Amino acid sequence: MKKICIKIGSNVLTTKTGELHKKRIKNIVYQISELRKKNVQCILVSSGAVAAGRSKVNLSDKTDTISARQIWSSVGQVELLNVYSSFLKEYNIECAQVLVTKEDFRTREHYLNMKNCIDSLLQNGILPIINENDAVSVTALMFTDNDELSGLIASMMNAEALYLLSNINGIYTGNPTDTKSTLVRIVNGNANKLKQYITTQKSNFGRGGMLTKCSIAGRVAKSGIGVHIANGMIDNIVLQLINEPGNVEHTEFAASKKASTVKQWLAGSDGFEKAKITINAGAEDALSSDKASSLLPIGVIDIKGSFEKGDIVKLVNAKGDVLGLGKTSYNKTKAKGYQGKSGAKPLVHYDYLFLY
Repeated sequence: MKKICIKIGSNVLTTKTGELHKKRIKNIVYQISELRKKNVQCILVSSGAVAAGRSKVNLSDKTDTISARQIWSSVGQVELLNVYSSFLKEYNIECAQVLVTKEDFRTREHYLNMKNCIDSLLQNGILPIINENDAVSVTALMFTDNDELSGLIASMMNAEALYLLSNINGIYTGNPTDTKSTLVRIVNGNANKLKQYITTQKSNFGRGGMLTKCSIAGRVAKSGIGVHIANGMIDNIVLQLINEPGNVEHTEFAASKKASTVKQWLAGSDGFEKAKITINAGAEDALSSDKASSLLPIGVIDIKGSFEKGDIVKLVNAKGDVLGLGKTSYNKTKAKGYQGKSGAKPLVHYDYLFLY
């Protein structure tokens, strides 16, 4: 491998009391140093700032939830980067803090600017340590969690693999503590069938859970990047996964055919759509076939919302099921004029279409 993305959850990085688990962070740094010796570029998406801040600052009971998160993340991010930096210096590795918000993925221009920043860091041998900017990301502006962020980063940077490190071995067919539950070792294709097994319980110090990991992993794998959900509490887990993946108990989402960079961008654009377009059964069948097909106006039933040429729209079927996202070839006015008619050029061309 030449480039990978590693995401580490709060429960991996913190002790039971909520303080940073420095021994574990030191092992993560060691693994990165070993990978760099093999010329593997690493991108690190690290949680833990809010948990670190919470352990250092006691707030008044009058402090509201949003303000508390902003304070803890601001204080904790400094502590988190200082710990990483101190261990990285032992291996002569420089690191850089990259704080992002969901808004940074909204437009193609912002997306490419961020990609250029991370590319430049990697080319100069600097480890990017990425986290959500919780000081300014609130409510609707927030990522679901850092699993979502890491999926977007892995796709944006065209990584070959994404490693989601949690506090259990992977996805089980029931409660992981139940002896009757078994570990799902490999997922090929549709990941939705796994959701029946997964608890909605969140981690102690983060916002995420296994349900989010499953959704993100399925989408990232569909864009052509293999995803591994593994136990980050095991020393050298990433090295084991790279060297002997078959011998490590974990869940792997097998990569589909590599998607184009535009489709990878679209894969992470859920929530940024300007309008919702409902299509009929014929259009749905055409798009879901093995043949590359574009969305033609003749297959459009309804348009909710307004959009201009180049905006992102969400595609749904007559039942309301979400099918995917696309980038429009023209605006709503033209689309309404062509709706239900044959002979018009595609509303969403295949090259600018990402189907779930």
